[in-house]
Amino acid sequence: MRAIVIDQPGGPEALQLKEVPDPVAGPEELVIRIDAAGVNRADIMQRLGFYPPPAGAPPYPGLECGGTVAAVGQDVSAWAPGDQVCALLAGGGYAEQVVVPAVQVLPVPAGLSRTEAAALPEVACTVYANVFMQGGGLAAGQTLLVHGGASGIGTMAIQLARAFGARVACTAGSAEKLDRCLELGADLAVNYRDDDFVAAVAEFTGGHGADVILDIMGAAYLPRNIDALATGGRLVVIGLQGGSRGELDLGQLMRKRATVQSASLRARPVREKGVVVAAVREHVWPLIAAGQVRPIVDTIVPLADASSAHRRMEESGHFGKILLDARQAG
Repeated sequence: MRAIVIDQPGGPEALQLKEVPDPVAGPEELVIRIDAAGVNRADIMQRLGFYPPPAGAPPYPGLECGGTVAAVGQDVSAWAPGDQVCALLAGGGYAEQVVVPAVQVLPVPAGLSRTEAAALPEVACTVYANVFMQGGGLAAGQTLLVHGGASGIGTMAIQLARAFGARVACTAGSAEKLDRCLELGADLAVNYRDDDFVAAVAEFTGGHGADVILDIMGAAYLPRNIDALATGGRLVVIGLQGGSRGELDLGQLMRKRATVQSASLRARPVREKGVVVAAVREHVWPLIAAGQVRPIVDTIVPLADASSAHRRMEESGHFGKILLDARQAG
């Protein structure tokens, strides 16, 4: 098969399409023939040499895919060749085939194509695990602040929070993106380039603050995120685009009785990922089938042109997910 290989860390040109060995399923795994794969910030970090795949994972980038089951391991009974699926991966999505533990596989939701389904696993699992499964979960009537509302994570968080009855505030970097976030269901959209999201959230909530903040920035937003939290609120850091080292006012955190959490989905054990995937199938997949939540796809790029997909993501001009079409592998 062909896959995107990174021989040396570097810019987008480091992504090279090459012939590699076909994957072979272990006893509790299956092989997916890939139609499309999602592009995520983690893939860029891997390309730069800062985020290597976990031990035992395929070396190629790609944390989610949609396609057809090609083969199953001897202990797999829930899936069979020919099933249309999407999957949460530890790596290997930028390829024509990938091997994945069976517990990390989901059916393609009703009404969606395999390509559209490729936009779902990573963002749905990340948002549901961090916003709804941890710390008691975001409740109906509470307020979620999501940074990067125009990203794949952001567009999923806006939709899920609204579907579960919460109010949503988000940040984005252009008037067009702000408008699209509002159209998607956000109640408040703040331009982080021009406006103070702390003041905007305080006014929006009548001084209460955000009950949960889903943050992709890390250190750069840490003090202001604490300012924006409600008493008893929870800050969840899932990205470090603004740096990994910041200063935290513990006194303020104690006065607010607030919590700061950080999480990475990729490095979790297979068993833990299986729990998240099962919860997403139970609680999120029905919302997708009902049309309340949908994948937001910005661009579909041939696998052979993965470098252009990375450039688009790094330019931050996209809204929603960027996908790679593995059927166009060059």
